[in-house]
Amino acid sequence: MVRISYYKGLIVSDTYTPQMKYDEKMKKYISLAYKYKEIIDYFKESGISVKDSVLDPLPFPIINDRIKLRTYQEKALSLWLKVKRGIIVLPTGAGKTHIALKAISNLKSSSLIIVPTIDLLEQWYRAVIKELSVTPGRIGGGYDEVHGITVTTYDSAYSKIDELGDKFLFLIFDEVHHLPSEGYMEIAQLSPAPYRMGLTATPEREDGRHTFLLDLVGPVIYKINPETLSGKYLAEYDVERIYVNLEEDEEIRYKEMRRKMKEILNRLNIELKSINDFKRFLYYAGKNKEAREALQLWYESTNIAINSNSKIKKLKELLNLYKDNKIIIFTRDTTMAYRISKEFLIPVVTYKTPKDERKEIMDNFRNSKYRVIVASNVFDEGVDIPDASIAIIVGGYGTRRQFIQRLGRILRVKEGKRAKLIEIVTKGTSDYSLSLRRRKGV
Repeated sequence: MVRISYYKGLIVSDTYTPQMKYDEKMKKYISLAYKYKEIIDYFKESGISVKDSVLDPLPFPIINDRIKLRTYQEKALSLWLKVKRGIIVLPTGAGKTHIALKAISNLKSSSLIIVPTIDLLEQWYRAVIKELSVTPGRIGGGYDEVHGITVTTYDSAYSKIDELGDKFLFLIFDEVHHLPSEGYMEIAQLSPAPYRMGLTATPEREDGRHTFLLDLVGPVIYKINPETLSGKYLAEYDVERIYVNLEEDEEIRYKEMRRKMKEILNRLNIELKSINDFKRFLYYAGKNKEAREALQLWYESTNIAINSNSKIKKLKELLNLYKDNKIIIFTRDTTMAYRISKEFLIPVVTYKTPKDERKEIMDNFRNSKYRVIVASNVFDEGVDIPDASIAIIVGGYGTRRQFIQRLGRILRVKEGKRAKLIEIVTKGTSDYSLSLRRRKGV
C-alpha cells in the first residue's frame, strides 16, 4: 500500500508517480500540493491502494442558506459544479459573491476565500454572515481567525499557505487575475484543495501570465458581458470619450521631452512596442544612465498628457452639465486627485486616506450628502457604490481591466437612470495611444 501525506505545501509519497520527483534529503517522492488530485487519479487508474493522509480539513459549520440566484448565476454555478474547478467571468455588480457562497452551501466543505484588499475582506465577511448565517474566520487586517469558512487576503494567504493548505477543500479566488503573480501563485500551488473557483470581471493580464490560471484554477467555464445584463440586472449604460488638446505651453514641453526620449532610445536600440519591452526598459534603466534619463522623460511627458490643464477645464464643464447626478471621478495618481479635490472642493479618497475618514466619505456619498467624490486607483476593485450613475476618467493606465472595473462602479441598477462612463483623453499624446489600444477590447 502506498502512503501519501502533506508536508508544508508538498505531497510526500514513498512511491513514484509522473507528477513527482525524488528528493534526496527527504528520501521520498515529492510534488507541489496542487497536483494532489492528479496523483490520486494516477494511483486509482494503476490499481494501487493508497493510505491517504494529505487532507486534514476543518469542520464545516452549520449554515442557513438564504441565497436566491438569478438565472445566469444558476447557469454559472451548474457548469462549475460539473467539474468543481474553473473561472467564472461576470461584470462587476453581477453577483459573483452569491455564486461562490452558493457553491460553498452545495459542497459543505471547509472553504477559504482569498481576496486582494482589506475592503473586500470585510465585504465577504459581512456577506457570509448575511447569506449563510454563520460568522467566518478572517486572516488579515489585524485578524488571525481560522474557521471552517475563512476569508483572507492574498498577502496573508501567501504567508500562511504552507500551514493552512491541508485545512481547506475549497479555494475561492476573488479577482483571480491577481493569482498568477509570481508570489501569489504559491497559494494555489501549495494547497491540495481539490475544489477551486476563480472570480473576475477581466481574467486577462497585460503581462500574459493569465495563462497560468488554467493549471492553477481551471478553465473559464462561464462568461457573460455587461451588455447582456444591462437593462434588467445591470444599469443600461453609455461610454463616451471626450478629446481635448494640450495647452500651448504643455504641448511644447511634451513634444520636446518625447523628442529627447526617442533620440536616447534610438541610440540604445530600444523599442517600446509591448509591456514586456517596457519591463526590459525598466530593468536596463537601473543600470544605464541614459536609459534612466529616457525613463524620466517618459514619466514627465506622460504626466503632462494624462494630467493636462485642459482636462481640468473639461471636467468643470461636465460637473456643471451633470450637476443632478452622483459622480465618481477617477485619476491616475494622487497628485491629480488632490488637485481636483482642492479646485472643486470635492472629497478625495486615495491610499493615503485614513480608514475612518474614508468610511465617512463613502457613507456620506451613499446617503447623498456628497454628490461627487474623486479617487485614484483605490476604487478600481472591491468598492460597493450602489447608486453612482456617472463615472469620469480623468487619467488611467490604458488597461482594459481598469476600464471594465471602473465601468462596474456605476452598473448597479438605478430606477429610471442610465449609467454613463466618460473618459477625457488628450489628443496627439501617449494618453490617446493608451486609450486607442484599450478600445480594441472594449
